[in-house]
Amino acid sequence: MLRLKKRSEFLAAARGVRLSRRGFVLQAIRRTPEDKDPARVGFTVTKKVGNAVIRNRVKRRLREVARLLGPEHLQSGWDYVLIGKYGALHLPFDSLCADFKGCVRDLASGKTDAKRRASGRSGHRKTSAGGSHLSGKPAGRNSQSSS
Repeated sequence: MLRLKKRSEFLAAARGVRLSRRGFVLQAIRRTPEDKDPARVGFTVTKKVGNAVIRNRVKRRLREVARLLGPEHLQSGWDYVLIGKYGALHLPFDSLCADFKGCVRDLASGKTDAKRRASGRSGHRKTSAGGSHLSGKPAGRNSQSSS
């Protein structure tokens, strides 16, 4: 099993299918139909998960899952990216392995998460200048009228 290391390889995998589990998100994309090289895997954990120690611990757990189960479950000619979540730190290792197997099985059978919006990142709303998107009122201390 080979590793993904370049940013462009991670971005290419992000354009593929996506499956979410308790401890990670799996992104996968087929390189080319005639490519029979072994599967390549990349690992990433965002800063939202925690400090460097926590992120590295999550990555180590995901790398071990991929090392143990990857050769028999991952398909040749595909690139995979495992995005670690905080849950990967506290899940029992057997549960993490079961989630990985199920995720790869679902991917092979064509099951993926709901389609993402084409307009960009979901869940983010732009607010009007100086306004709050929650209340519809201007933000700040001086938002009360003084009479």
